[in-house]
Amino acid sequence: MNDQNKNNFLKKTEIFASLTDKEMEQIINKMVVKQFKKNETILYEEDTSEYMYVILLGKVKAVRTTEDGKEIILAMHKSGSFFGEMSLIDGKTAPASVIATEDSLIAIIAKKDFFSIIFLNNKVTSNLLQILCSRLRRCWDTIQLLNFNNASNRTKMLLLMLVDDYGEKTPEGTILNIKLTHQDISNMTGLTRESVTRVIDKLQKTKEIIVLKNKSICLTPAFVQDEIKIPIK
Repeated sequence: MNDQNKNNFLKKTEIFASLTDKEMEQIINKMVVKQFKKNETILYEEDTSEYMYVILLGKVKAVRTTEDGKEIILAMHKSGSFFGEMSLIDGKTAPASVIATEDSLIAIIAKKDFFSIIFLNNKVTSNLLQILCSRLRRCWDTIQLLNFNNASNRTKMLLLMLVDDYGEKTPEGTILNIKLTHQDISNMTGLTRESVTRVIDKLQKTKEIIVLKNKSICLTPAFVQDEIKIPIK
């Protein structure tokens, strides 16, 4: 990949989007681009990470595995997002494994270069703080989600939480541009796959959601009218 292509990808990232071409060039000189295949593990839980990872193209999931082998999805990251920064900042091991959910291009930035970038560029530091605050708020929402005893409320709140990152408004409703299996939703809500299937089937029957041919989910106006309210913090 040449520098111009790297520049084009980086302009679409959350943390570097506001940089000038000259500032972007300094970032490009400090990163290495690597391709990961679908289902390949990029970062292992409890590893001591020395790198920050920026998703130029593709999607990944951050997961933890319970003692009984159940996979819990903590986050889904798409093109333009990044991960691995926590270990660089606090010096602790990675809190989750990160696995590519499709073929992905990842820019890798070493720890010393990461700190050089944020110390020398206030725009990057500001973007980083904004993103970390957003992720913290998402964690609070997830705690609220897990406090729901009702399977329907858990599932509906998860769909609402995905709107910010994946929602696209259309005349028919809000389409979530992310393909989730019932097992994925189960792993994100702590519900059994069977419970998720029952909830999804019911939401389709009441026309609150429409599962499209490409497996994306459309939240209809009926869903919005009956949505679980996520409190403003």
